[in-house]
Amino acid sequence: MEKKANNGVHVLVIPYPSQGHINPMLQFSKRLSSKGLKATFATTVFIFETMKPELLNSDIDFDTISDGCDKGGFLEVGSVDDYLVRLQTVGSKTLTELIIKHKNSPRPIDCMLYDAFLPWVLDVAQQFGIVGIAFFTQACAVDYIYYYAHNGLLSLPISSSMMPIVIPGLPLLDLRDMPSFIYVAGSYPSYFELVLNQFSNIDKADFILVNSFYKLEQE
Repeated sequence: MEKKANNGVHVLVIPYPSQGHINPMLQFSKRLSSKGLKATFATTVFIFETMKPELLNSDIDFDTISDGCDKGGFLEVGSVDDYLVRLQTVGSKTLTELIIKHKNSPRPIDCMLYDAFLPWVLDVAQQFGIVGIAFFTQACAVDYIYYYAHNGLLSLPISSSMMPIVIPGLPLLDLRDMPSFIYVAGSYPSYFELVLNQFSNIDKADFILVNSFYKLEQE
């Protein structure tokens, strides 16, 4: 991929279909494009139609995959569990079709920059021998806490006897310092599973990027 840098590596960017995840990945895509890379931003059909990318005046390209809810997005199913299953099932299939479409074009996809909320994207990338880059949209400290929870290094639910909470590399923490899914035990279990599953295959990613900056999290 380094050898191809001067000719413009083609990066396929795949965000989780939610505004708080789309915005940082869209801005990063613009940054990639400004450095001479070809960035294609692929979101769900429903999100694509609501974004109106033709009005964004951007140098990046746009394409779509499907979450199986092209008409109404998440509201078509209403259940988080059902939506995530449909997103992975239909998303994997249509992402494969998108890769094949570009494979037969003058600019095939060289790497896939995917939201860590979508670990199955890495599985698809590896089927085609494409570089997979995980992009964490949340703050580094938050991701680190979820990483600890995912690997059983943080006992849940947290009790008062565990205070202060000690996580190497972070200041001593109180319960209210925890991400909301941990602070309020049992709240939104489907989303809690989603944030922990970010790390299910992260060791197989070629690179890991985190949406943060030093002054925000210097501790």
